[in-house]
Amino acid sequence: MQVFVRDNNIDQALRVLKKRMQREGVFREMRRARFYEKPSEQAARRKSEAVRRSRKLARKQAIRDGLIVVKPKKRVADGARRPGQGAAATASAISATK
Repeated sequence: MQVFVRDNNIDQALRVLKKRMQREGVFREMRRARFYEKPSEQAARRKSEAVRRSRKLARKQAIRDGLIVVKPKKRVADGARRPGQGAAATASAISATK
């Protein structure tokens, strides 16, 4: 796995690397390989993972077919990700300190 560092910004490159590793399942694999897993436990885990995948696929298909109604996600305005971090919140915090 390769991540490019732009403008000597190592923090951003590290975040990208962690996100890619998370997506690939490296952390899950490392946690699982920490201890010995009996073959019967391994089979049960694989079966439960397969069931989870099939349920997820069936749910997505039902949503596409319109059988399940999903509320649209709320969009965050002005790039504010958390409450109190938007431009208006910053301006009000500055005026409150005066």
